[in-house]
Amino acid sequence: MDWLTGPFEVTFVQRALWGGMLVSAICALAGTWVVLRGMAFLGDAMSHGLLPGVALAALFGGNLLVGALLSAAVMTAGVTALGRTPRLSQDTGIGLLFVGMLSLGVIIVSRSQSFAVDLTGFLFGDVLAVREQDLVLLGVALLLALVVSVLGHRAFLALAFDPRKAHTLGLCPRLAHAVLLGLLALAIVASFHIVGTLLVLGLLIAPPAAALPWTRSVRGVMALAALLGMTATFGGLLLSWHLSTAAGATISALAVSLFFLSHLASGLRHHRRARLAGAHAAATH
Repeated sequence: MDWLTGPFEVTFVQRALWGGMLVSAICALAGTWVVLRGMAFLGDAMSHGLLPGVALAALFGGNLLVGALLSAAVMTAGVTALGRTPRLSQDTGIGLLFVGMLSLGVIIVSRSQSFAVDLTGFLFGDVLAVREQDLVLLGVALLLALVVSVLGHRAFLALAFDPRKAHTLGLCPRLAHAVLLGLLALAIVASFHIVGTLLVLGLLIAPPAAALPWTRSVRGVMALAALLGMTATFGGLLLSWHLSTAAGATISALAVSLFFLSHLASGLRHHRRARLAGAHAAATH
């Protein structure tokens, strides 16, 4: 059993495990709504839109997390504002912001002769470099995400399934959408330095999508998604230790693999039920 427990006796791997588990919980809360509302492109755009803030923070010796948060705030405000433009589709507005913010970030990096911004770390993260203060910040982010999820659950639910009904019930769908964007931004900002912007969608989308066929309630999807994300974190760290692969990428790849396994099992279950129902109907006649 040493192969299973040995890696987690190392301090930095323990911190990586805790960090990944906290990120999995945060991403489950936000990612469930991303999957239910079909907002994957928005999540991808917002994750890449962090680059200008991170680049500026690195160039001026500031906190990368603060820089990412400011960029996320700009993206959230931009998406909200463009979403109110009647002649512009939401996808078009998101695409323009995505390209604009990413281009601005690359320009800032290219103007730095020292290339102070570690683009590899930004894109792929470094889960094995998680510090104790990072765990504290992730804990605070999880608490905030829980508060927002609980307080906004009714409005988010109405917004996901019937925006017009949300307006009829006086739930302020525009405000709810803005708050939901804030929750998504929080999850991405909290996660990018763990698994990177290219891989954050792995934990944001794959676990909720994998959980969707197995539960009928939104809360059930969130709980199962958090469990699947934590499983991917544990398994990914274990595999990366023994196979000498990139930890963040291994975690993300395992999360996506769990999605495919989940839907394969769900399809087999549906096929088996249909076959049994057909056999039962034939027997009764």
